[in-house]
Order: sequence, then structure tokens, then C-alpha cells
Amino acid sequence: MLWLAVHLPYLMLEQHARSAVTTTPLAVAENPTLTTRLLLCNAAAHANGVRSGMTTASALTLCAKLGIVNRNPAAERQALERVAAWTCQFTAQVSIAGETELLLEIGGSLRFFGGFEALHTTIEHGLREMGYTARLACAPTPLAAQWFARMATPPCILHLDELHGALGHVPTSSLQHLPTIAALERFGIQNIGACLKLPRDGLARRLGQKLLDEIDRALGRLPDPRPLFTPPLQFDSILTLPAPTTQAEALLFAGRRLYTELCGYLTATGQGAQRLEFTLDHEHRQHTRFTLNLVAASRDPAHLLVLLRERLTVVKLPQPATAIRLVCTQQQPLAAESHSFLPDAQAQVEAATRLLEKLRARLGDTAIRGLRPFADHRPEHAWRAALPDEGAAADMTFAPGERPLWLLPQPQVLREHGAVPQYDGPLTLLGGPERIESGWWDDQPVARDYFVARCPQHSLLWIYRERSANARWFLQGIFS
Repeated sequence: MLWLAVHLPYLMLEQHARSAVTTTPLAVAENPTLTTRLLLCNAAAHANGVRSGMTTASALTLCAKLGIVNRNPAAERQALERVAAWTCQFTAQVSIAGETELLLEIGGSLRFFGGFEALHTTIEHGLREMGYTARLACAPTPLAAQWFARMATPPCILHLDELHGALGHVPTSSLQHLPTIAALERFGIQNIGACLKLPRDGLARRLGQKLLDEIDRALGRLPDPRPLFTPPLQFDSILTLPAPTTQAEALLFAGRRLYTELCGYLTATGQGAQRLEFTLDHEHRQHTRFTLNLVAASRDPAHLLVLLRERLTVVKLPQPATAIRLVCTQQQPLAAESHSFLPDAQAQVEAATRLLEKLRARLGDTAIRGLRPFADHRPEHAWRAALPDEGAAADMTFAPGERPLWLLPQPQVLREHGAVPQYDGPLTLLGGPERIESGWWDDQPVARDYFVARCPQHSLLWIYRERSANARWFLQGIFS
């Protein structure tokens, strides 16, 4: 087995800052007051002299534009779970380890993703796209991978025989038991390598068996089972904006971050988004909500971002937005795409579908209509207007005869001897009759005999004769 540890050291800060287009000085504190000490600050605040552990008053003296947010452990846990759901696209064995760490068993995924380096780069790039700073480390045991990820320069150990030597450089501060860490520091022991050189019996007598068990789990001598994370049934994520805004650019930037999370979740679950609901929060007004209904399920972030951009151009905000929320309320199973060297029919269908979705996003869901067949023998009643995603076929309980693609708005009366005004000469009957007697239930009855005819110009026409005392001939449609 091979474990990849994902350590998110700035999670409590980046869950607030990752929706910002530009980096602003930001810090996190627990119930901030002027005397509260900062828990964490970002690079922009650090550049202004702000440091973790400073009081709020001192930090504001150094940087008047510093934004201080209250720590929210529940929101941090939700953010960590969303990242865990995103990582499920790389492996089915994902575990949440602590407040800021994830563990991924990637031994069975390396060949599929092109090897360790390619997988490492893909995960690191994806986390950066979502706005998170991560340290990634790899080891044959989960605990060793966690310890490595907490180091300033995390190593990646792929083989068990290299693990013993690499653990020697891990600082004792990575251990879980704080009193044990303090005792080791009093003994002058700064890393795990020094612990391994001490007699095990004496170390167990002075510091307890738990320390040895923890080291043995890191070395793979003892089992270290981890509970697996299960992705939620529905994607639901929210981003708080750093400042109220009405600019589409800022909302689109936050939407891109949400889409990265969404598409990773959809890939992990083998689904595609069919219906997306966006909610924009305001300070003193009700929420602004809008929906993106897709004709075909998709998990392509670039395409979904185009649809969001089109919709944001027509959405009118009553007040600046303070947060954006995305919920995928409808999703469908979606198989992985198989690309071909040359464009095929499926690519043309997808291009047409995406055009429809762009038009609906810009003009509204009810502005675009399609046609679907309807079970009725009468040609003028055998279709209905429908939304593009309402289905392309109806339950046809009969087998109609040959039908032309082009029907006239109103049947046109033929002149004597079967001549058509725009054609010269008589018609030649090629097929028929097809008798249609229908419509008695809605007071629009018809009784007709249909024929396929050819005119002197060799066009194929669809004509019929009334079955009445004063029978007349009509032109109904044109084949070609």
C-alpha cells in the first residue's frame, strides 16, 4: 500500500480568502477582540509585518486594512469534507485525519493516472485551483505520510525499506501526545531518529507504551486502520466573498472555485450535473436565486463556467452579494468520454447541445423550444412544442406511413387534373393510398386518402384526397 497525505496548513484562513480575486491582508482569530491573539495570517498580512500570535490591536496598528475573521471550526470541517469528496476521484480509499489532513491510498491509482509524479502534480494543481495551499507527502504507512506532510519540505518515500531512515528526520513535535513531546524535549530528543536509538524497554518505562506503538505504526510494524470517507449524496458548497460585490468578474471567480469542487465530486461519483441552483446572499435583502438547467448532464468545468457567465450577464442584483452558494439538485450517471482522432457524430450532437444550453442560460429556460412527436394520425396534430430536455420521442402506438420532413402551414388545394400551381403539368402517383380517419373526439375529424406523387420537375410530393361527396385534392407536404 502507498499513502498520500494532504496537509492543509492554512485551511482555517483559506476557506475565507479563496473567493477573492486579489489577495488582501487577512487573519484569523478566536472570538476576535483587541486583546485576542491571531491564530493565522496570510502572505499579504505577513508582508505588512503581521505575525501569528500578535494581538489584534498590534496587528491593526501595523496594517490598518487587515481583515480579521472569526474562526469557525464547523465551517473548517465542512471545507475539509468537500476537499475529501473532491479527492475521491483519485481513489476510493480516502480518510480524514485530524483537522487539516487527508489520507489517500494511491497504490492502485498510480498506473491509471500515469505514475506518482503525474498524480502528485494533478492533485496539487487541483487544490490550487480550488484556492487551497497544500503540502503533499507519500509513505508506505498512513502515519508516516502524515508526519512527512507536516514537515517544511515533505519527502515522498515510495518503498518500505527507505522508511526507517526517512523517519529519523521527523521532529518529535509531529507526535500526537503533547506531554510526551514535552518530556522528549527535556531529554534533548528533537527527532524520531533519536528515539529509535534509545533502548525500547527504558523508553517504555519512562514515557509509556503508547509512544512505541505510535512509532511502530509509522514503521508498519503494527496495523493502522483508518475509517473511510463517504462522499455526500448531494453537492452543496458555499463561498463567503471577502467584500460585498456586484461585479460579475468576482462572482465568476468564486463560481470557478465552486465548479472545480463540483466536477471533482461528480467524477468521483460517476455523475454529471443536470440542474444547478445558485444562491447569492445579501446583507439586508432576500436572496437572489437562479437555476441552470442543462439539456445533457455534464461535468466539464469550462462548459459550466460559460453557462454561468451567460446567466450572470442578465441577473440583476438588488444589493451587493456577500456569498455565493452552489447546490447540484439533479444529477445523472455519466460515463467517461472516449475521444476519437476525428470528429464524430457524437461530437456534433454535443456541440448542438452546448449551443442550446448557452442560449437558455442567456435568454432563459422558457425562451428555447424544441419539437417532439405526438401519437396522432393527423399530420397537423402529430407534434408538440417542448423544452429541449423533455424527451425526443413519444409513445407511438401505431406505425404511420412515410412522412415528409416539410409540411405546409395549411394544405393547398390542387387544380384540376392534379396539377400544382407552382409546378407545370400533371402529377404521377407513385404510392398509396394511406387512409386516415381520425379526430372525432376533439371535433376536428378528418377522412383522407394520402398518396406519394411526382411532379414533372421530379419533386416528390405528399398529397391527399378528401373522402367526401365533393372530394378535392390537397398538397400536404414535400419530400424533396
